[in-house]
Amino acid sequence: MASVMIFRGVVIHSLDLETLEFIDNATLVITNGHITGFWKTVEDVPEDAFPPNSKIHNLSYGEFLIPGFVDTHNHAPQWPMRGLGQGLHILDWLNKVTFPVEARFSDPIYAKRMYEDTVQDFLRQGITTASYYGSRHAEATRILADICHARGQRAFVGKCNMDRNAPDYICEESAAISLQETKECIVHIRGLEPKDELVKPVVTPRFAICCTDELLRGLGDMVQADDTLTMQTHFNEAQQEIDATTELFPGFKGSEADLYESYGLLNRRSILAHCTIMSDYEKERLEALKCGIAHCPIANMTVGGGFMVAPIRDFLRRGIKVGLGTDSGGGWASSMLAVIRQAMIASNAREVLSEGKDKALSLEEAFYLSTLGGANVLCLEKQIGNFEVGKEFDATWVTTTTVYNQL
Repeated sequence: MASVMIFRGVVIHSLDLETLEFIDNATLVITNGHITGFWKTVEDVPEDAFPPNSKIHNLSYGEFLIPGFVDTHNHAPQWPMRGLGQGLHILDWLNKVTFPVEARFSDPIYAKRMYEDTVQDFLRQGITTASYYGSRHAEATRILADICHARGQRAFVGKCNMDRNAPDYICEESAAISLQETKECIVHIRGLEPKDELVKPVVTPRFAICCTDELLRGLGDMVQADDTLTMQTHFNEAQQEIDATTELFPGFKGSEADLYESYGLLNRRSILAHCTIMSDYEKERLEALKCGIAHCPIANMTVGGGFMVAPIRDFLRRGIKVGLGTDSGGGWASSMLAVIRQAMIASNAREVLSEGKDKALSLEEAFYLSTLGGANVLCLEKQIGNFEVGKEFDATWVTTTTVYNQL
């Protein structure tokens, strides 16, 4: 027998980058988890829209439905340390703050306790989809995937790969071990039952600085062999990181686009975090390769050693996919509302720096980036991101009169 849910009341969602639709008295019909009916007035609802005597959830005053937020860049093991190390240069921040925290996830008991709180916190704040970097520990990564699966959060979960330029207590023993453990995590995630496909694996080289040639090539081979496999990494995050990458890979003359492309890691399923300092050539390459960008305005403006304002307007002008990321850890907030606010502040700064060429983001655009834009970056735009008929019902039930009510 079909499972039917009906909601009636205020619905807010994006139709495209510039159009945010507010409907005062919408009717949504969900059958077996998919949206099968969406009407903007009660008068428009046909008599046979849903079975007779179906229960209708009438949203009260101060309540509304929005699509679940999509977090395109999130470090799950850094959730306990968000807000720490603000103002440090990126490589100093990693060594002094981040790596000691992530090393604790070698303990499965600690990992389970912390990841339970992490996933619950993001769900409570309306983030129904997240692309997670795990730590470099395979067992902890499997635990994170299991928790997302059990809690019903849509997630991409990746074991972080890093076999050089990190302290001994966190650095992986070899590229071969890193690759083998990555394959084992992929098999584990794809074997979760029942197969609801909410949780998927993602190949996760931390960044080129921490990966040997052998490791990057092996990860690229995985991506090239499986066109359903997503890849995520940090990309042109800060000047210190760019300089270190150029020193390690002088043949690419500072182009991280050419570097990662040479290893087979860039395609339409690539999620590139930050992208704050970009040449026109690299923008052209990302556009041609159909890569997605995870814009992390909080971290960009508080960690890394500079006031780094990514050229989001130019990305959008070029048709490059862009979503928002909390970058929880580097970002001090695990709330997408805080990220939306900071994205708008950053875009105002960018407008000034560009002498008016790059116009600030509107509320409509920022909301799009946090929902449908993020879904597009994760190649999920046909499944989630708004309330289009045929999509999965992935929503947050917002109430402004009590603490929260998460659907």
